[in-house]
Amino acid sequence: MEKAIGGKNLYGHSIGILVLETRFPRIPGDMGNATTWNFPVLYKVVKKATPDRVVRMGAKCFVEPFIRAARELEREGVRAITTNCGFLAVFQKRIAASLQVPVFTSSLMQVPLAYSMLRPSQKVGIITIDSRSLAKRHLEAVGAAQVPHVILGTEKEREFSRAILGDELELDVEQSRQDLIRVARRMKTDHPDVGAIVLECTNMPPYAAEIQRAVRLPVFDIYTLVLMVHHAVARRDFPSE
Repeated sequence: MEKAIGGKNLYGHSIGILVLETRFPRIPGDMGNATTWNFPVLYKVVKKATPDRVVRMGAKCFVEPFIRAARELEREGVRAITTNCGFLAVFQKRIAASLQVPVFTSSLMQVPLAYSMLRPSQKVGIITIDSRSLAKRHLEAVGAAQVPHVILGTEKEREFSRAILGDELELDVEQSRQDLIRVARRMKTDHPDVGAIVLECTNMPPYAAEIQRAVRLPVFDIYTLVLMVHHAVARRDFPSE
């Protein structure tokens, strides 16, 4: 006889997402927009963890709040936990050591994977929301510091970094798209040895397809990483013939 076992309030979500406290628009493709996913996810907002505090101020004081929030997601039954800021890579080991489920804090974890697919003479391009703040410690935390790479940021462009880091109520989507495409094209022109791109910021996936069309390179981001982990922790059955 088939039995169902309870004990939780909610069911069916494979991925838990730790979310910064923000007010900027989260358009489809942004990991904070639930329509981005074709499977259930569970969100948990970490209060006072704003984009500016996490990206530009280092977020050291938030490690314990993130661990507490991650444990809440774990108790709710998620099978793996991620975050919605690539700069939280610095918390990877601390959060992972505190939980029983897998943790993947940042799209930067894909930098070594991307490089392993390239020729030895090539590099991985990293596009970040703020190249002045993305430091070696972020890459070291996810095993990416020794990978040949190039980092370019959107902080000098017109819209994307300003609106997201400033937590603005309005976002010019088309201008943000052009910001990202411009930076990607500059990366390919100035660094022709870049063989793949990793988007650090979790607000960049809405523009990833157009970035790829512009530079004709593989593009990795938090969306590709979440999909991979989801399929690892919630495997589908294949019918027998």
